[in-house]
Amino acid sequence: MNDKKRIEELVEQLNQASEAYYNDKDEVMSNYEWDALFDELTELENRTGYILENSPTQNTGYEESFGEGNREVHEFPALSLKKSKDMTELQKWAGDRPIWLSWKLDGITLVATYDQGKLSKLVTRGNGTAGNNITYLAQYIKGLPLEVSYQGHMVVRGEATISYDDFNRLNDTMDENEEQYANPRNLVAGTLALDSKRAREVSERAVSFNAFTLVHIDDNIVSWGSRMQYLEDMKFTVVDREFTSAEELPETIGKWTEKVRSGAMNLPVDGLVIAFDDTDYAATGSVTGHHATNAGMAFKWQDKSAETILDHVEWSCAAASISPVAVFDMVRLEGTEVRRASLCNISEMKRLGIGADRKTKLEIIKANMIIPKCIRADAGETTFTIPERCPVCGAPTEIRISEKTGTETLHCTNEDCTAKHIQKYTRFVSKSGMDIDGLSEMTIKKFINEGFITDFADLYDIEQHKDAIVTMDGFGEKSFANMIRSIEARRTVEPVNFIYALCIPMIGLDAAKKIIGAYGTAAFFERLENGEGFENVDGIGPEKSNSILRWYALEKNQLLLKKLLERVQVVNVEPVERSGGKCEGLTFVITGDVHHYKNRKEFTAYVEAEGGSVTGSVSKKTDYLVNNDNTSQSKKNLTAQKNNIPIITEDQFLELFG
Repeated sequence: MNDKKRIEELVEQLNQASEAYYNDKDEVMSNYEWDALFDELTELENRTGYILENSPTQNTGYEESFGEGNREVHEFPALSLKKSKDMTELQKWAGDRPIWLSWKLDGITLVATYDQGKLSKLVTRGNGTAGNNITYLAQYIKGLPLEVSYQGHMVVRGEATISYDDFNRLNDTMDENEEQYANPRNLVAGTLALDSKRAREVSERAVSFNAFTLVHIDDNIVSWGSRMQYLEDMKFTVVDREFTSAEELPETIGKWTEKVRSGAMNLPVDGLVIAFDDTDYAATGSVTGHHATNAGMAFKWQDKSAETILDHVEWSCAAASISPVAVFDMVRLEGTEVRRASLCNISEMKRLGIGADRKTKLEIIKANMIIPKCIRADAGETTFTIPERCPVCGAPTEIRISEKTGTETLHCTNEDCTAKHIQKYTRFVSKSGMDIDGLSEMTIKKFINEGFITDFADLYDIEQHKDAIVTMDGFGEKSFANMIRSIEARRTVEPVNFIYALCIPMIGLDAAKKIIGAYGTAAFFERLENGEGFENVDGIGPEKSNSILRWYALEKNQLLLKKLLERVQVVNVEPVERSGGKCEGLTFVITGDVHHYKNRKEFTAYVEAEGGSVTGSVSKKTDYLVNNDNTSQSKKNLTAQKNNIPIITEDQFLELFG
């Protein structure tokens, strides 16, 4: 193939991959593969001088096409940074000028504009020249203030991200009919594509705005570091940063790289950014291709790969699908031993050409030094067996094909399969439930897939599987002993937490408190057995009462409750006799730090003992918002002001209700 033909082929491949990457579709190739092809294209273009107009080396990035908002032309074009993996090139670029190092977060770039102290618009980066107006989602994005103290014209650029913890939580607890997302960035893109009717889901998915540069301000703040501190003072979430120099750069980058390699970073990153402290100097220079030469440089890690031999493919169950996992001969990558890598779905197995036997050679990387990923397979035979029955419950499986992407995924047909209810287990062990440490979603998922637990009660018998658990990745004698100690320490539980842990539909902590307050522990269980409702309890009503009775009417739940009560002791609490307490009939929201009470939990207990109730969010039913920072521009304060709800300090609360 001649050079021109290869250039045309590379441009087409890279643009197809970028279109999928930017527009919430399944990955066509990994970042590792994309970077390798991009480097090849750059070398060919430089050597031949043959550069296509639509080449990714000449454009600011594939245009995003999501969100319901109108297109907005950016006041300041959002150009890309030139990328390098060569330390010498970075040092030469920095010269003898002071520089800052910060994370290159892997999310969706947003541009926030403020006028007269208020957010006037929020726009996606789009193609760098224009993006989609998604201001209707702004109030649900963490770290993005709706009001600021600065009264002039201000433009801030930042990255919308979802942490790895929240990504795993959302994927594992996703409804079975929803398609799983490939990575956190993919999930952010899908989330910011939601229309205004589903805007609240942005908050539920824990999308955060991380400001990485102050693009414009009317005031004269030249230092990049001072600009970032200014944003932080105005309550933006701002990317971590460190002041350094070209001479110190290798040591500084090494230190930051170790944070990623060690797993300390919970946000997805795909490199580091170097910026001049002198923003006036950074604004000079020229624009070549789609890069402003002095605006900054991005450092990309050299992904290291290792070859190994496939041992077998496991099928791992989660809430939404059954996913293939490659298990292979151990390799060392980024200082860790790696034996497993997700293969995502059936379509990815076919794309790679995974075989079913030990003749299959694999090339493995740790994408961004974190996620083990198979990027190539050289199979002796390219057939593999798809399980006809669910590995967890034994029910028949079925292959589903996505209408949007054509992706093939495997699913269990049993609605009651334990693997589909991981979110219930995480609620059961949570602090509001049984408060058992050491049982993360990932650990629970492993135990379910190994068949160690099929219901909540099995957690209390987990010691019988010690021999198998201590040999699992991430476990050993010490971690197993810590887990057992935590389980044993929670054999006695308060009735409110026990009810919450049962995962009865519509019954949260607040409802459980009201029921126990009205009837006490013994009467609660008696009313369950007798089929008597709880609708007479203030704040419960017939809908929640019927939900409890329907839950208990199912034989499987009666058996579960019996098994649990054989393993744990529920504290006997007498009903609370209320006689017109100081907070009788009032609803409070408590936010921020407290100083008179030990913590907000103690504060809440006082309010409830005095006949009041405490909720987590401000609504029209709220009587008082308690916030010692009662002049802040927080979301709760703004909502209270909008609904004419009094905002009082803790001192004022004590004057009124103490």
